Amino acid sequence: MLDTVKPSLAGFFEGSNPAPPTHLGTRYDTAGNFLPEPGNTAVSHLVAGSPSEAAVIKVRERMLAMPDADRLAFTPISSLHMTLFQGIVEYRRRLPYWPSDVPLGTGIDDMTRLYLERLQGFECRGAFNIKVVEVLPTGLTVAGATEEDRRILKAWRDALSVPFGYRHPDHDTYVFHITFAYQVRRLADDRAAAWQALFDDSLSFLQREAPVIELRQPAFCSFKDMKHFEELLVLG
Repeated sequence: MLDTVKPSLAGFFEGSNPAPPTHLGTRYDTAGNFLPEPGNTAVSHLVAGSPSEAAVIKVRERMLAMPDADRLAFTPISSLHMTLFQGIVEYRRRLPYWPSDVPLGTGIDDMTRLYLERLQGFECRGAFNIKVVEVLPTGLTVAGATEEDRRILKAWRDALSVPFGYRHPDHDTYVFHITFAYQVRRLADDRAAAWQALFDDSLSFLQREAPVIELRQPAFCSFKDMKHFEELLVLG
């Protein structure tokens, strides 16, 4: 039962977290269909065709093969990325998630054009590598592979906060991740042991087969929903 799962996973199960998932009804519906939620962001996509992408896809496939995988709404493989800095989103029009010098009612497309202007000439803060820290129902928690990589990631985030015009409350504690899916329904408590076994095995597999996850250069992207992130400007 739930005593078999790590504390970090408890929130994904019915018994410990009966509350509806945060983005249900705005980002996706109860059938797992993604809804319009336009915005922009700065991300690094996985390197298509790389050995580490193949390993990540294998773990995603293992999750999809679970008999209760229909409780998760999976994003397309082509959308797999690590968010470096969160841009603005249609349903998050409030401070400090929006630049204080721009009206909250400004259109998303106008905001994207504004950021494209502000990001011209943005200087690269260095190359970095990431590793998988944990496997969750929603995807992978990742972090800089070394202390230097973690320093570089922080430098990127600090620098990007200037053109974006804000720092989220979790700016310094943000947990990097690669999203596979969103929860439509919490997982059943009696499935905890099976999911925990899958996550443990998948983490060992990734640590062995993909100790470093290969990423493309960070890029400023726009999106209409969570299925596709269009690269508009490679950063640095």
